[in-house]
Amino acid sequence: MYEVRFHGRGGQGAVTAAAMLAAALLEEGKYAVSIPSFGFERRGAPVVSFLRCSDREIRQLTNIYTPDCLICVDPTLAKSVDIFSGLKPGGTLVQATNKPLAEVGLAETVGVVGLCDAIGIALEVFKRPITNTLMLGAFAKTTGIVSLEALQRSLEDSDFRDAGLKQNMVALERGYKETTVYTIERRAAA
Repeated sequence: MYEVRFHGRGGQGAVTAAAMLAAALLEEGKYAVSIPSFGFERRGAPVVSFLRCSDREIRQLTNIYTPDCLICVDPTLAKSVDIFSGLKPGGTLVQATNKPLAEVGLAETVGVVGLCDAIGIALEVFKRPITNTLMLGAFAKTTGIVSLEALQRSLEDSDFRDAGLKQNMVALERGYKETTVYTIERRAAA
């Protein structure tokens, strides 16, 4: 089972992104379940969402405490929330940021990093900092767990209006193309 935890702020679409990713994974013949987690948070408050995928049926519908991958759709969130809590050793971080890798604070458990200037791209595409579809493209490129084509079909099947669909398709593709992926080499303690 592969487990993903999305971190974002209310209004950025972290819950919607998990649902779209689940639909894309189902499209590719995998089992997937998205688990929203939100309460009375106001717009801008930290929120999380979860996704599990597997080649077998999934019965576990609880929150994810030891994810394989973290998707952080807001570049400022790590300053106020420990997004790395429970990340498995060698885990993956897909981060919205315009900073170079050397300036991104990483936990010791991170093995692969995908960085995407999602806010900058979102401002160009949407004129607002909504990064969820961009980060799905970044996730696809960073992990290879899902194809860009399956994500595109997932968007086509969603509730976007025509103009919103076109913008989200552009955002998805740019997130995929403009993500830089790094493998972190960790030296064993002497």
